[in-house]
Amino acid sequence: MMEKIKLGIIICDRYRTCAGGKCFRSLEKREGAFEIYKEKEVEIVGYTTCGGCPGGNIEYAPDEMIKNGVEVIHLATGMIVGYPPCPYVSYFKKFIEEKFGVKVVIGTHPIPQKYYITHSNLKSWDSPEWETLLAPTLTDETTRLNYD
Repeated sequence: MMEKIKLGIIICDRYRTCAGGKCFRSLEKREGAFEIYKEKEVEIVGYTTCGGCPGGNIEYAPDEMIKNGVEVIHLATGMIVGYPPCPYVSYFKKFIEEKFGVKVVIGTHPIPQKYYITHSNLKSWDSPEWETLLAPTLTDETTRLNYD
């Protein structure tokens, strides 16, 4: 029997009307940050926004997700590809892991190529910290183009 993991996803509030299509497609295909679940069954048991800058919902949403069995929380790719990228994403990860004792992964679906090009030109991600933050969702150009 395959191991089952329960996930929560927190998206950037500026995308609060997002239907989650890229996140759910990439989960189904096990692409981007969801590649780590290739040999596992996954259930989404929570999906919400950060609550808007500076992330007030980050104080409460993880607790609710954990009550529903969440084992890993993903901070959606929108937090790193938005203009500007979320300035709190690293703090959110540290805070949730410290306060709630649950693993946090930065990213969901692969970074779309159009965002990759613009942020590369803007040098938004030119630092060792961003290199680490982007690693789960950077993928390859062909995959990025499929998420444009």
